Amino acid sequence: MSQIHNLKPLLTPAIILTTLNARYIHSSLGLRYLMANMNELQSQTKLLEYNINSRPLDIAEDLVSQQPKIIGFGVYIWNAHQTLQIIELIKTIAPEIIIILGGPEVSYEHEQQKIVELADYVINGTADIAFRETCSTLLSGKKPFNKIIQPLPFKLDEIKLPYDYYNDEDIASRIIYVEASRGCPFKCEFCLSALDKTVYPFDLDLFLQQMETLYQRGVRHFKFVDRTFNLKIESSIKIMEFFLNKNDETIFLHFELIPDHLPDRLKATIEKFPPHSLQFEIGIQSLDPGVQERISRKQDNQKTGDNISWLKHHSHAHIHADLIIGLPGEDLETFARGFNKLIKINPDEIQVGILKRLRGTPIIRHTDEYKMVFNPQPPYTILSNRDIDFKTMQRLNRFARYWDIIINNGRFNNTRELIFGITPFENFLQLSDWLYEETAQTHKFSLERLFRLLYLGMTRCLTIDEKLVEEKLLIDFEASGIKGQPKFSTDKGKQTSRQLQGSQRQQRHSH
Repeated sequence: MSQIHNLKPLLTPAIILTTLNARYIHSSLGLRYLMANMNELQSQTKLLEYNINSRPLDIAEDLVSQQPKIIGFGVYIWNAHQTLQIIELIKTIAPEIIIILGGPEVSYEHEQQKIVELADYVINGTADIAFRETCSTLLSGKKPFNKIIQPLPFKLDEIKLPYDYYNDEDIASRIIYVEASRGCPFKCEFCLSALDKTVYPFDLDLFLQQMETLYQRGVRHFKFVDRTFNLKIESSIKIMEFFLNKNDETIFLHFELIPDHLPDRLKATIEKFPPHSLQFEIGIQSLDPGVQERISRKQDNQKTGDNISWLKHHSHAHIHADLIIGLPGEDLETFARGFNKLIKINPDEIQVGILKRLRGTPIIRHTDEYKMVFNPQPPYTILSNRDIDFKTMQRLNRFARYWDIIINNGRFNNTRELIFGITPFENFLQLSDWLYEETAQTHKFSLERLFRLLYLGMTRCLTIDEKLVEEKLLIDFEASGIKGQPKFSTDKGKQTSRQLQGSQRQQRHSH
């Protein structure tokens, strides 16, 4: 259930650093920074990671059984609910254990959060140094002056890098996160990076030394978490050339790119990478100029489109582009227009996200004017606003989910163009509505069932010619690895599909 990351496991640590990751393959870069900077307290500190699928009671039992004096929790939007449950249990079972919270979810709006009320201390913002200082104070028998601790600013060369604290199991089984810089110069109001003043780079030579060590230990996939990797082109090129010089086609790099900033020198470097070695995450968010201005997002849409098109035609990079549903002033029509434009630009993957109200972000200044209503439970997704009512927002939530399992999973690459037609958003929304009407679910579809449902949806809902649908689905079916004959392409299969459809309707009516 958990994984110890310090070199010498402790039977009774004075301090435990912990968090709940979304999945086992994830790892916490933030905890490793804290561990690297514990200094004289490092020998008394244990790093433990869990995931949100474990029972809170089991995690609480594991933590309490080790009899620590202090537990530091990293709290994020994806684990806030479970972490609250764990802390409630710990404070019931062993109230003498001191709880220190950190992370973006608890750095703002403290008075509104029960988890903050239960904790002993909360460190706002970057805790690389402040966590050690707080633990040192507490272990000496003293108490910090305030429950809410505001760290003093520090320079990046004052902290130690965390990469030695990825252990062999991490390297073999988990995503390895790295960062060459912190911060963001942009002010997009839906993002916590809007609170940053600028970008602060780590010493590049030292950073690359650490990357060399990770490479020698066997790391081949590096996920950069820099918000603006291509802001300083000289550094971007130097980092990319470091990996190119390995002449190792098993290396895979993930970067977040500013979409409208791709100078020729950087293009020339990108062109050198072989297939399956680069992934670029490009935050489009909205292609409506009015919405962009309203949320303080500076983006040249023409350059953005040109750059993605260049990447598609002149590089082997996999392009992952993001759009957000629910931004203030973005209605169904403007979102559809932007979506269809992005389809024409043709990135490899479009991630359709639903706006979340991250604590502390400036997006809340639009709440009254645009009647923005958010779910009070994590992850605080928008439920409705002035331009998109609750019913429509639910339709779009389902659209995003079906888009993920049908289009983004890559299983229907030959069928997708037939679905899109000349109005991709409108067609897929129609198909999405039909799928939900037929199945009343958005999860747990077997792949074989998806083939049958797509056949029915495309022929009956979108009224596409049966022979064309069969032709495209058969190509995807043959590539899918499913054994046996496709049921949708035979009379028997059509009968099976009708029986399936009738059974689903009967089940819904019975409920």
